[in-house]
Amino acid sequence: MDEQNTPKPTSERHVPVLKDRCINLLAPGFEAARSRGEVPVVIDATLGMGGHSEAMLQRFPDLHLVGIDRDEEALALAGERLKPFEKRTDLVHAVYDEIEEVLEDLGLSEVHGILMDLGVSSLQLDERERGFAYSYDAPLDMRMDTSRGQTAADVVNNYSEEDLVRIIRKWGEEKFAGRIANRIVAARAGKPFTTTGELVEQIRSVVPAAAAKSGGHPAKRTFQALRIEVNEELDVLERAVPAAVDSIALGGRVVVMSYHSLEDKIVKSVFQKRSKSSAPLGFPVELEEHKPELKTLTKGTEVPTAEEIAENPRAASARLRAVERIKARRNA
Repeated sequence: MDEQNTPKPTSERHVPVLKDRCINLLAPGFEAARSRGEVPVVIDATLGMGGHSEAMLQRFPDLHLVGIDRDEEALALAGERLKPFEKRTDLVHAVYDEIEEVLEDLGLSEVHGILMDLGVSSLQLDERERGFAYSYDAPLDMRMDTSRGQTAADVVNNYSEEDLVRIIRKWGEEKFAGRIANRIVAARAGKPFTTTGELVEQIRSVVPAAAAKSGGHPAKRTFQALRIEVNEELDVLERAVPAAVDSIALGGRVVVMSYHSLEDKIVKSVFQKRSKSSAPLGFPVELEEHKPELKTLTKGTEVPTAEEIAENPRAASARLRAVERIKARRNA
C-alpha cells in the first residue's frame, strides 16, 4: 500500500487536549472510590478517538471505563486503540445526554469521574467526506452520528429564511446572518446545495472581505451554526451537564472542556448553580438539603499553555471547568 494513503495510527491522528490536567483533576475522585473499597469507574462521555481514555486506563490499573460516543466510526477506532484494556472498558453507542440510561443498562448506580470534551472531534474534521470543514469540498452532511437525523444539506435546503437567520445568528454568533440566509435561499431556488464548497462560495459572495480578515474564514461561523443545529449540540449539553452531576458519587469529579462561549455558558450555569446554597435569602440556618452539592475546582476557566497549543493547534480555544461532589446524591 502507498505509504501516503496508509491511515495513521489513531494515537498519531489524535492529540488529547489538556490530557494531563484533565486526568489530574479526575484522579482524587478515583482515590475517594478506593478509600471506600469501590472499583473506580469513569465515563468518557465524548470518547472520540480514545486519547484521554487510553491515558486514564494506562495510569490507573484498577480503573473501569465507560466510553460513550454517537459516532460509530469513532467508537470502532477507539475500540481498536483501547483493545489492550477491553476487560476494563464498556464502549457504548449513545449520545452523552443519555448517561443515566447507559449506567442503568450497565447495572451501575453512580460513577467517580466524568469527562466531556465537547465540540467536533479530530476524526470528524479530518474525514473530508463528513462535511464538517469549510476548507475543502465535501458532501454537506455534518452529522456526528451518520446513522440517523437530518444533514446540513437538509437544513440549508429546507429551513425558511427566518429560521436560517435565527440559527446562524444564535449558534454561529454571525453578524452577517441576514445576508447569508438571504443568499442561501436565493441560490437554492436555482439548485439545491449538496456540497460544502457550494455553500462556502455563496457565503463568500456576501461577507465583506474586511470582516474575513479580522474574523477568520468567512464561513467559519455559519458552519459552526449548522453543525450545532444538525447535532442539537447545545440542547444535548443542557441535558448532559445536569445528568453528569447527578451520576457522580460523593468525592467524584466532573471535568468539561468547551470550545466556544455558548457551550461554556451552559456548563458554567449548571456548575455555579449547584455550587451555591439553595437556602432562601435571609434564612437563619442552612439546612442539610440547602447545602451546595458541588465544589468548584477551577478558578473561572483554565486554558491550554502555549506549549500545548503549539503541539495541538486545535486546543487553542479550549476552556476547562471542573467540579467535585461534596454532598451525597439524593438517591444514593
